[in-house]
Amino acid sequence: MNITNNRAYNFNAGPSALPLEVLEKAQKELVNFNDTGMSIMELSHRSKDYEAVHNNAISRLKSLFAIPDNYEIVFLQGGASLQFTMVPMNFLTADKTASYVLTGSWSEKALKEAKLFGQTGEAASSKENKYRNIPSIEEIKFNSDDAYVHITSNNTIYGTQWKEFPSTGDVPLVADMSSDIFSRPVDVSKFGIIYAGAQKNLGPSGVTVVIIRKDLLEKANTNIPTMLKYTTHVDSNSLYNTPPTFGIYMLGEVLKWIEEIGGLEAIEKHNEEKAKVIYDVIDNSNGFYTGHATVESRSLMNITFRVADEELEKQFLVEAKAAGFVGLNGHRSVGGCRASTYNAVPFEACQALANFMLDFQRKHQ
Repeated sequence: MNITNNRAYNFNAGPSALPLEVLEKAQKELVNFNDTGMSIMELSHRSKDYEAVHNNAISRLKSLFAIPDNYEIVFLQGGASLQFTMVPMNFLTADKTASYVLTGSWSEKALKEAKLFGQTGEAASSKENKYRNIPSIEEIKFNSDDAYVHITSNNTIYGTQWKEFPSTGDVPLVADMSSDIFSRPVDVSKFGIIYAGAQKNLGPSGVTVVIIRKDLLEKANTNIPTMLKYTTHVDSNSLYNTPPTFGIYMLGEVLKWIEEIGGLEAIEKHNEEKAKVIYDVIDNSNGFYTGHATVESRSLMNITFRVADEELEKQFLVEAKAAGFVGLNGHRSVGGCRASTYNAVPFEACQALANFMLDFQRKHQ
């Protein structure tokens, strides 16, 4: 098995690769954090030692993502899937419609949940094109009195990503950024709500980050369960109940790692370079490899492709696994191949995969 520093070439779609430096630091501090004689996982979430970890993570989120002062940040559990419910539960009222842009399975699931709470509409969809592209800004249609417009910024299953976000005026724009948050700079002020599961670019699974504009909180529904109100968690600094303390600690360390390597501008450049070496192999393969996404909608996070025929594709995945490449199978719903090149996946792993793809093509073309 071909591994680097005893580490596999990890292309898992999530939970995904974490920075080696962060893992090593967590390993060092695991038994005795900050001379407390306890693991971070053993500390009370009401203790000063944990409170510092918690607040530092929030501070780094604000700084790195340039989050304006009129936004709140909360740490929740339940993943993006719970946010599919919480968003309409808090903000879809009887006299409003929530508009969804469909770009893949996750936006479909978000829409399905919203339908349980009120009127919904499709602002745009690329389903007829097998979700190969992101709809153009001109295609997006919604009403000026809609409750919100919802998008999924990156689509892990189909390998597409928004390159430009729509301007929705007075209608709040809500984005599920689970799979590309902190992979590039984003103008947070364009959004009413941004939510993201941490397990792609921010840390281990178990933490969900929600960034929400303060004025929306004043309009939120109040006749809903306490734990499902955003205001509950805003008012308690995400400490209403026991938070996922280890996950938040890891999130803070990942953010520190991003700071140390140059911030989001540097991360974006690295991600572009990493994706390019793999996309170049696909584009220059004369059809031996074919990408799913249209060129203008290609994701820098999830590179989806097929091999020339089904039997060769099976062989490709078997040989890739034997060579130390982990997680290259496409999502079970669509098949094919997928290389998830999140922030912590090193360039060397992407170059190694590109070389493997070239060698496989030479042997089997």
